[in-house]
Amino acid sequence: MPFELRDVAYKDILRIKEMQIPEDKTTCIIGESGAGKSTLLKMLNMIYIPDEGAIHYKGESIDEMDPVALRRKVVMISQTPILFGDTVEENLQKGLVFSDQPKASREELERILNVVKLDKHLNADALELSGGERQRLSLGRVLLMKPEVYLLDEPTSALDEETESAVMNGFMQASEDHDGTVIMVTHSMNVAEEYGEEIIRISKS
Repeated sequence: MPFELRDVAYKDILRIKEMQIPEDKTTCIIGESGAGKSTLLKMLNMIYIPDEGAIHYKGESIDEMDPVALRRKVVMISQTPILFGDTVEENLQKGLVFSDQPKASREELERILNVVKLDKHLNADALELSGGERQRLSLGRVLLMKPEVYLLDEPTSALDEETESAVMNGFMQASEDHDGTVIMVTHSMNVAEEYGEEIIRISKS
């Protein structure tokens, strides 16, 4: 199990008695707005620290792990994608720099853009990208990193249904190719039903 949670509480937002998230599968986290779905992802990434309880990653308490080391293995995309450079290429390479991996070739960068259906030149200005294009750029950046776990917070919220399907098909295939575990918060029941091998429903505490 990549993640096991016991008696976890965070402020008045989230209370989890027990939760196990399986390895090498796609787990979709669903629930009403304000139930704490995004908070859960941030705790798995050590952005938030629970007030009570324990979170273990592959048997080790994350309290005892270096946050940077964890985030190199467990990579998160927030609900509002963050840019990490001026150009499309700089944004794609930044994840590899962070995870201390060699930079990708232009051929590999162009291949990943095709995977996430982002038809942009590598020299294109990232600031001019729409919200949906920034989401796809973020997905491409983390795919290049080949982490053990992907934490995705509403990764298709700015995409129409047709684009959502094409992008997620490409992303899921690419993550499966290196046995990545996907943990995804989604408002889209289409995404949850199509890709969720496990579905966790969170209710307001």
